[in-house]
This record gives sequence, C-alpha cells and structure tokens, in this order.
Amino acid sequence: QSRVMRGLTKRDACFCNRFAAYADEGGDGAATRTAPDFNAGAETFEFQAEVSRLMDIIINSLYSNKDIFLRELISNGSDSLDKIRFLSLTDNSQLGEGDAAELDIRIKADKERKVLTIRDKGVGMTKDDLKNNLGTIAKSGTSAFLDQVAKGGDMSLIGQFGVGFYSVYLVADFVEVRSKHNDDPKQWVWQSKADGNFAISEDEGEPIERGVEINIYLKEDAQQYLETSTLENLVHRYSEFINFPIYLYSSEEVAEEVPVEDDEDEDADVSADADEDEDDDDGEDADENDDEEEDDTPKTKTVYNTVWDWKRLNDNKAIWLRSSSEVEESEYSKFYQALAKDSSAPLTYSHFKAEGDVEFKAILFIPEVAPSDYYDNYYNRPSALKLYVRRVFISDEFDELLPKYLNFIKGIVDSDTLPLNVSRETLQQHTSLKTIKKKIVRKALDMIRKLAEEGADAEDDEVADDAADKKNEESKYEKFWKQFGKSIKLGIIEDASNRTRLAKLLRFKTSKSDGKLVSLEQYVERMKEGQKTIYYITGESMDSLKNSPFLEKLIAKDLEVIYFTDPIDEYTMQNLTEFDDFKFSNASKEDLKFGDADDDEKARFKKTKEAFKTFTTWWKSKLPDDAVEAVKVSNRLSTTPCVVVSSKYGWSANMERIMKAQAMGDESRLQYMRGKKTLEVNPRHPMIAALKARAASDPDSAETEAMAKLMYETAMLESGFSFEKPGEYTARVFDMIKTSLGVEKDAELVDETQFHIVEEEEEEEKEEKDSEGTEEAPKKDEL
Repeated sequence: QSRVMRGLTKRDACFCNRFAAYADEGGDGAATRTAPDFNAGAETFEFQAEVSRLMDIIINSLYSNKDIFLRELISNGSDSLDKIRFLSLTDNSQLGEGDAAELDIRIKADKERKVLTIRDKGVGMTKDDLKNNLGTIAKSGTSAFLDQVAKGGDMSLIGQFGVGFYSVYLVADFVEVRSKHNDDPKQWVWQSKADGNFAISEDEGEPIERGVEINIYLKEDAQQYLETSTLENLVHRYSEFINFPIYLYSSEEVAEEVPVEDDEDEDADVSADADEDEDDDDGEDADENDDEEEDDTPKTKTVYNTVWDWKRLNDNKAIWLRSSSEVEESEYSKFYQALAKDSSAPLTYSHFKAEGDVEFKAILFIPEVAPSDYYDNYYNRPSALKLYVRRVFISDEFDELLPKYLNFIKGIVDSDTLPLNVSRETLQQHTSLKTIKKKIVRKALDMIRKLAEEGADAEDDEVADDAADKKNEESKYEKFWKQFGKSIKLGIIEDASNRTRLAKLLRFKTSKSDGKLVSLEQYVERMKEGQKTIYYITGESMDSLKNSPFLEKLIAKDLEVIYFTDPIDEYTMQNLTEFDDFKFSNASKEDLKFGDADDDEKARFKKTKEAFKTFTTWWKSKLPDDAVEAVKVSNRLSTTPCVVVSSKYGWSANMERIMKAQAMGDESRLQYMRGKKTLEVNPRHPMIAALKARAASDPDSAETEAMAKLMYETAMLESGFSFEKPGEYTARVFDMIKTSLGVEKDAELVDETQFHIVEEEEEEEKEEKDSEGTEEAPKKDEL
C-alpha cells in the first residue's frame, strides 16, 4: 500500500509541473491563474445545440448548492470503475497489473493553480467516446432536464437525467478531461471553456495507464473547493458509501523530536543562568545537581512537520456485507440516511442473509414518514430497492423485487447467484429473481410483524395500567399504520398468496376498543362463546358508524363490531372474506345472523313474520319495484322503526357513495352493482304498529300510502343511501308538516301585509307628518 502511495505521489508531482506555464507570479508574490487555451493542433468541435443550452443555463445559474458537482463526478467515476470490474469478470487482463489494478478515485486540490483534479482508474474513454459522451447526448436526458429546470425544478436532480457531468460548470470556467482506454493505444485530452466549443487532441502529458482524469479550473467564486476540509465534508455527505475507495491528497501536522543545535543550546544556557541568579543560595545547589544530570542526556526539541499523503475518506464498507451482530444501531441509521437521502432515522430495519438455491444479502428499511404524494402516484412509483450482483451495482429500477404495495420499503439486495453478463430484460425473467422476490416479501412482512408485536395496541388486559400511563405515547406500529396502513390494505387486494399474513397486520377501531387500534387476532380472542361471525360496518366517519341503526341489536347483545372508515376498506373486505375460519359479515347487509338464537326465539320470530306478512306485502306494493326488492321483518333493530339494507352481494350504502364520487365512473356498472334494496321493519316499534293498523283498516288510503313512502325514504337517508328524486321526498315532508299545523294542502298564498303591526304603522305615519311640518317651517318665516 505504501509503495503505491509513493508512486502516485511522484506522478502527481510530475503532473503539477505540466501546468507551470499557466501560473504567473504576481508583483505581490501571489499566484494568479490564467485559464489555458486549447492544445496546439487540437481538433475543435461544436457542442450539440441542447448541450450548449444546458451549459449556458448552468454557467449563468444562481443556484446556491454548487456542491453537487463533486457528487456527480464521483458517481460517474464509480460507474466507470464498475464497468472495468464488470469487464474483468470475463477478461482479467482488462484490469492490468500493479497500480492500475487498484480501483479507486483520487481527489487533489492545487491552490496555486486553482485547479481541482479528480482521477479514477475506470474503463476510460476513446477519442470517439470523448466526442460522443461529452459533446453530444444521444438520449433525451438533456431535454428532460431542461424541461425540469424550465418548470422551476431542483438542479440537484441533474444526475437523474444522465447529464451529471455538466454540473462541473457550476464551479469551472475551463475543464480538461484526460483519458486512456484499453482499446485505444493513444491517450486523449478533451478541453472546453464552456463557450460552445470543445477540442480533442492526443495527450502528450504524463501517462495515466487507464481511466479518466478531470482537471477543473475553478471560478473565482468557487475557491472554497480547494480546501481539503470542504472536500472531505462533501465526500462524507454525498459519497461515503461509494463501493470504491475515495482518497484525498491532504496534509497533517506530525510531531517529531529533533536534537537541539549548538547555538540554540548556548542561548538556552544563558537564559538558565539568568534565572539562577534570582534564586536563593539553597536553590543553587539543587539546580547544579540537576544541570549535572541534564548534561548526560542529549537535548532535543519538538518540531511539527507538514506531511502530505493520500487519506481515505470512505472507510465505511457496505454494511450489508457484514454480519448483523457486528453492525451498530447508529451505523444502520447512518447508512439509511445516506441511502434514502433522509435526515431522520428509519422506523425499523431488517438485515439478513438468504442461503440455499439462491444466495443474497439484503438490508430493508421502513421510513418513519411517507412522502406526501406517495399514494397519488401509487402505480407509477418505482421501487426503492437497489440491486447489486457480487457488489456490482445493477439497477434501482427493478419492480420485480417487491410488489407495488411494499414500494415504501427502501434498501439494497446483493446477490451472488444472478448472472452479470445478461441484459436487464433477460435478468427480469431469470428464475433466481423470482425466488429472491419471494424471500424478500416474506422478510419484509416478518419485519412489519415484529414491529407490530413490539407495540402496545391496547389489546392485553394485563397491561391495561401500563397502557393508561402511556396513553399519549404512540407506538412504532401506530406510527407505521398512520403512514403506510393503506399499503397493507392494498396488499390484501393485490397479493392473494400473502393475504393471511397481511390480514394479521390490519389495525382498526371497534365498538369495544375505546378509540384504540386492535388486530383481527385480538378480536377473535375476545369473541363471545358461540359467536361464528366477525361483524364489521363501513361508513364515512366514526361518529356516523357509532350511531348507526344497523348496530342496535349487535351492541345490545354485547357483540364487538369493527369500524371501517377508509374508502379503500370497502375494496379490502371484498377480497378478505374470512379470518381463522370465521366469516366476515357486513352489519349493513341483509340476512344478518347473530348465532345465539334458541329454538323458542326462532319459533317466535317465525310467527312474527307470518303475522306481518300481509302488512309487508302491502308496503312493498306502495314502493318502486325497481328500487325495493322486499319488505321484511327485522331482527337487528331495537329503537329504530325501519332501515334499508343492501343485498348480500350488492354494494353497501358507503360503497355507492364512493362509486358515485368517481370522476370516470361507469354509470351502467353503477346501476347493476347498486342492486335492489330491502326494507327491514321493527315489529316492536309503535310507529310500525300504528302504520300496520292503518294499512289494515284502510289499505287504499292516500295518506297512509304517503306515510309509508315517507318512512321508507327517511330510512334510506338514515341508512346512508340517497335517492334519485329528492324533490318528492321533501314534498311529502312539507305535506306532513302542513297537516300537523292544520294547513290545507291546497291553501293559497297569503298577503304579507296582514302581518304588519298596527302600532308600527301609526308611528310611521306620525314620523312622516313631523317631517312634512319641518319642511314647511322655513316657508312661514319667509312670509
């Protein structure tokens, strides 16, 4: 290692001499740098029009965060090193021998010439590569970036568009790229002043064996990038986990003990004698003894020398290669923050190694907070996992590694099984990738399950006191559920193979949870003896569900009901039909069963239905045939006279509301899925008894018919439904109010003047007369 360091240091010394002609000594001794011209005989080209426009924007930019240029250049160097390592897998001679085989990135700042140099030992570029890669852009990356900037986008995203190299012009007024490629016997140099032209010529300077060396002539307002402390901080911030060593040529002060010269020794003796004269006689004897002892020891002094050497900046290796027992919690947080560009620590993580037919290492992280637009672009959001193969970065665009509903998970996957020498399209179909996906999904769900088990969700009676003490504290899983609970529900819809695992991760509030979140497992544990169904109800808000008439008998029987208020819950429950062999039952749909009725109760209910058969048939005949399928006696009501329920396989009232709100909804499907409703009546309610009596005594009465329709429409509203003709409902309500007030239905409008108060009219007349008298008074004076 030290041999390599010394060799590079000598070459760098030679490298510095190449630009001696560019440094002029000022009158005050300060060095001023003049940007060099193109090499003599260089072939000159014009930049592609879009590249020129891009460079013009960057050069004249007022963008404050110019630090990104170093991140982009190091990233490009890392990609180049990845490529040469990739080629060496099939041809080891590509790496070369000795110093050239050491893959690293080196940064050096020359304050005298105001030049920052970045060198990598990557694949390098031929003359054509320099022309095509730095002068023209074949793909649409430049256009895409220009459009982003025109919209006020963040320039720090430049690397995402494949044009990160040009960020160097944020800080440079002249750039020189020296390059050597294994396939080209010549070494070339690319130069540009960012004035619309660039030049390429054969490089006659120091050989660089293989790779790229970028010499950046810094602008006057970018001189801070010549400070080693600034460069070191930037590398730590942006590039700490680059796969290859990053070295910075820096200095440090080294202490050294050196012998004291004779002249210095005599001066020290004179000073010592002067001090002795001031001491008393007793002190002189002691000093003389000390001097005798000191004469026997060589005198030395400490001097500090400035030593320049290469210092490695990214000592932290990829932590996924280490055992999880060797990695500290702080290291995981630091790695996550660098990976996800997130300032906060992860909510949780999972570090594991998979063995068997397919071997890979992975670290998965769950962020603490979801992006604000996470679900706005759910199906188009790319995966946040990075795929490596034998430590070589392959891609971060593999949607095959995680299903969509787990795209919030960030991390890396490093496989030793997947092939390197295939295209991305072929790799996507590789059988090993499917196995990796299956294992990653399993580990991700286990990670979420463990997070759920750590939290206190107010489910254990034994810890009720502790839960009360921590009432205001939010568990990690509660934080997770607030941010990503919708993803678990989407997973139940999309991932049938893991539906049972995902169901265990569901959290919701119930009629007995006192506003706290519980799981399905906890619900099942406290089910009443003989209960065979998991009851739930969906709606717009918690308040509306708590006061729903559908729950009257369930609450009376002390049966727990799950409250679902998220619109996606309707879709989720269409796919989740049972849990632990218990069927789900929507309390707002027909054929609701309680499972605790004995034979006597069943017989009594059967007789009640027979007694109401004529009445329910009459009521059904008075309602629209296309809206109401049947009128039945209800077993779910206690205090409400009647409710409207959906058919077993039709949409609930909440689902109808959701579908009507869809901007691109299909009206024909809405009519089909809406289905016919069932009106359930409470046989014990006095209003139903009174209506039954009136229907029996005068079944053709228009007033009784109107009352029956009004009760049905009111039940529709209370059950959460809407109707097509609200005007008819309001007309019936007003007619009923008229009757209650003793107003005839056909009564004519009245003259509003009859309501005027007599006293007020007399007062108004008096004021008018006084006003007239005031106007006449001046006329009398004139006479």
